[in-house]
Amino acid sequence: MHIALPENHLKHIVSTDQFTDLHLLKQLFQATDRLRRMPDVERLELLRHKLLATIFYEPSTRTRLSFETAMYRMGGQVISSENADISSSTTKGETIEDTIRTLGTYADIIVLRHPEQGTAEKAAKASLIPVINAGDGAGEHPTQALLDLYTLLRHLGGSLNGKTIALVGDLLYGRTVHSLVKLLTLYENVRIILVSPPQLRMPPAYKHIGVTWEEVDNLTAVKEQVDALYVTRIQKERFQNQATYKKLQQNYVINKKTLKVLKSDGVIMHPLPRVGEIATEVDADPRAMYFEQIQNGIFVRMALLYWLLANKP
Repeated sequence: MHIALPENHLKHIVSTDQFTDLHLLKQLFQATDRLRRMPDVERLELLRHKLLATIFYEPSTRTRLSFETAMYRMGGQVISSENADISSSTTKGETIEDTIRTLGTYADIIVLRHPEQGTAEKAAKASLIPVINAGDGAGEHPTQALLDLYTLLRHLGGSLNGKTIALVGDLLYGRTVHSLVKLLTLYENVRIILVSPPQLRMPPAYKHIGVTWEEVDNLTAVKEQVDALYVTRIQKERFQNQATYKKLQQNYVINKKTLKVLKSDGVIMHPLPRVGEIATEVDADPRAMYFEQIQNGIFVRMALLYWLLANKP
């Protein structure tokens, strides 16, 4: 089964700014669909003899393991450094550039997560092999946004034109929404409702001209008008006053009451982990897509790994 390569060559994946061409996104999601349908015996030949290095300076369950799963399912191998902030030569003062150059002598591709915004770009500039940004502080998380968009399109008719999307929670520090919102604004007549506490508003840099924006403090404003609820956790670590955190967190809980006013064909999404902002009673609802997001992430990341490595000797 043939998997087409992109017309525009991608060396690294650092930001969703690289995916602002709807034709490129269409190519990516077609490749994703082909990989989903491909028999295991064929898929295992795609990246045989290729080696992925994952280096994570922050905790991760889904992102790191889904990249590693994607690589293994295409016949590749993986070397991994979890908790690299305490287990790598960073503790000795090594720069990220030197770490990346070192990994480049071992592997064919690197997936990097780091707590400092902009580190992925520095790593890409220093690297002779492809680097994928798996989250850089409060900056971006491009592959999460791509799998989120893929999930939205699968359930909202293949286009977001004219759709209303509510982004809920920590919109100031939430890197997943920073990446996703850039992709949402590619579609026509999209309306985006930003639901957050005033102190966690979306940074102005992400509010593109030409899109209808609405900022509200609580969920009561969204009701049945939205086609998708994209929920993120209120980040406890950002609050000095824990009483304030608990009060705010309780304002952003998706539960059975919320389901009653959500469109029957709407979707509920979350990049996970959740810490109470979506009640477990919602999990059985057919509109809950957050566990499907996880599975979709494996196939989207397969496509990205293949695109970056298929033409490498």
